[in-house]
Amino acid sequence: MQFSFASYILIPMDVETQEDHLKAYGITYWVLAKNEKVKWLLNYRGGSFLISDTEATRKECQIRGVSFEILSDAKAEVMLEEISSPSKNQESVVLEKAPKIAVYSPKGSLPWDDAVTMVLTYAEIPYDVVYDTEVLQDKLLLYDWLHLHHEDFTGQFGKFYGAYRATPWYINDKKKAEELAAELGYNKVSEEKLAVASSIRDYVVGGGFMFAMCSATDSFDIALAASETDICEPMFDGDPSEPNYQSKLDFSKTFAFRDFLLERDPMEYEFSSIDMTHKRESVQKETDYFTLMEFSAKWDPIPTMLCQNHTALVKGFMGQTTAYDPATIRPTVLVLGENKINGEARYIHGIKGKGFFTFYGGHDPEDYQHHVGDPKTELELHPNSPGYRLILNNVLFPAAKKKKQKT
Repeated sequence: MQFSFASYILIPMDVETQEDHLKAYGITYWVLAKNEKVKWLLNYRGGSFLISDTEATRKECQIRGVSFEILSDAKAEVMLEEISSPSKNQESVVLEKAPKIAVYSPKGSLPWDDAVTMVLTYAEIPYDVVYDTEVLQDKLLLYDWLHLHHEDFTGQFGKFYGAYRATPWYINDKKKAEELAAELGYNKVSEEKLAVASSIRDYVVGGGFMFAMCSATDSFDIALAASETDICEPMFDGDPSEPNYQSKLDFSKTFAFRDFLLERDPMEYEFSSIDMTHKRESVQKETDYFTLMEFSAKWDPIPTMLCQNHTALVKGFMGQTTAYDPATIRPTVLVLGENKINGEARYIHGIKGKGFFTFYGGHDPEDYQHHVGDPKTELELHPNSPGYRLILNNVLFPAAKKKKQKT
């Protein structure tokens, strides 16, 4: 009599069989946190996960509502052999350890203020909150992965001045930022934020993984480029900006962007020509989608990992920084997702020193045009969100056994 012993749990990530794609990442993280390895099956059924079969893992999947299949040792072997075939654009990548996660966010921010904290909370992936004090004390060295909250690193308080300067929250936020800068020994918020951006740059160059969304992406690069000049008007820092500051920008210091023009008007809710938000007149909500690029899983596992999804077409969403003008993107930076109709990059990735960065345009993948004070997104209603999956791909990325990228 032939017995077939169940040896593996397959967590499928295709559109047909997975009940909760987002919580599936949480299960994978939970297994890694127990010092067990996971195989990430790139381009196989939407980027599925293969885990050693245990009663505890089965139970955890059931508790969290994550779909799974039991595979015999022989069946798993046949599947892995198929994936390794040179004719298949698939690959099996070993995930080795649960990355330690830091979210850069102001104290007192609620998890739903930011898409990343929201999805980490929903997927039950643990994270620590850090802010300027911790960054300037080199606490980032304790972490494998850093997310930047929708922050303004230029010291212009989010360019909210035009619309919100008289509102209590704006006045309070500005006051708190100025108090923190003084407490940390800086005369201006712009100087303190530059120090923070420089410390984050050093973290990445030293081998860290940085993920940023919305205005944290372009404002980070702008702060680095403007490190030798004052671009802030008096309402932001008490003194005028430097004459001809545009010509004094040093693009050699940035991560992703170059040759951009700064928005000089303090009343304008925009930082620079990097962002495409005001260049989207022809884009309608109903037809606003971006396409994920296809890479070779065997030769380019990193971009392939970051693009794992159950669909190549992802619903667009707005933010202060919605998308990036390709004319401002460095040629060494990979575009992972683009809106072809509007000619804009939505999702980009690059290498800096020994580390990596990913920039993702927009504020909330399931809230098309998020406004200040809008109610939070309930992820229970969007458990299969392709836009949120891209965030979680980045969370697992540092867990992968490193292979040299060929692109």
